[in-house]
Amino acid sequence: MIDLSVEIAGVRLANPVLPASGTWEFSEQSEAGTPAASLGAVINKTIFRDPRPGNPPPRLWETPGGMLNAIGIPSEGIDKFLSHKLPQLSSLGPPVIASIAGGDVEEFCELAMRVSDSGGADLLELDLSCPNLGHGALWAEDEAVLAEVLKAVRGNSDLPVIAKLSPNVTDIARMAQVAEQAGAAALALVNTYKGMAIDVRTARPALGNVSGGLSGPAIRPLAVYAVWKVYEAVSIPLIGMGGIAGWQDAAEHLLAGASAVAVGMYNFVNPGAMKEVLAGLTDYLTAGGFASVREIIGLAHRSS
Repeated sequence: MIDLSVEIAGVRLANPVLPASGTWEFSEQSEAGTPAASLGAVINKTIFRDPRPGNPPPRLWETPGGMLNAIGIPSEGIDKFLSHKLPQLSSLGPPVIASIAGGDVEEFCELAMRVSDSGGADLLELDLSCPNLGHGALWAEDEAVLAEVLKAVRGNSDLPVIAKLSPNVTDIARMAQVAEQAGAAALALVNTYKGMAIDVRTARPALGNVSGGLSGPAIRPLAVYAVWKVYEAVSIPLIGMGGIAGWQDAAEHLLAGASAVAVGMYNFVNPGAMKEVLAGLTDYLTAGGFASVREIIGLAHRSS
């Protein structure tokens, strides 16, 4: 029997496969594809303090090997999240990661405190690719504001913090070090890459927001490289994401140094993707003679 359990910031996950925020919702359809109880952890679509509609349409645009999105993080707001969504997630069985975002430090801290006080979450993910209203930069793309928000949240919540980093930086390994030094207990990487498309029929940007985030198999080599670099730069656990469409993609992330993997865009293509990834990883470990999935975390570094 393969031991599939992993640990993220002191929280035990029965296996390393989970959904990326915003790509999975508990429903009859999702249960038919990948039962929630079979996941390593569950996570909500990122919330802000107040309800928000998101960006104007069109919000999605298919690209070769991927998808551009400019959803704009529509949010139900913290009150409804705490009264409805978080209790539902907590009832599913796996550990709960609560994903939050804010336009300023105060908003992040308020959300972190309220989620922590609710007792319904095990880990707190900070989506740091949203705009910082005070500094005019994205949290994850500026060392000073990244450190500022992480230190503030750590002072307002007892939950271990996962910093979700942006790849749109000069040196993601350096940003990972800043996050670790500021108190992040784990890192999620990578978020989407910046991109855009132009509709040649109209000669206008294809997305209502002009630019968007590129996800899907097209970014997998970039995401795996980011995990590889960051694994060598920090000592905290990594959750690898970006381009995972099958078990081989997940295995690459683990071998590069991720302790867990999050399936994102491909959940829209195949509701059973996470179940298939987990089954494939189990077969891969069995065929390789491994007793635990932990044996392959960062193995590619030890083999080089």
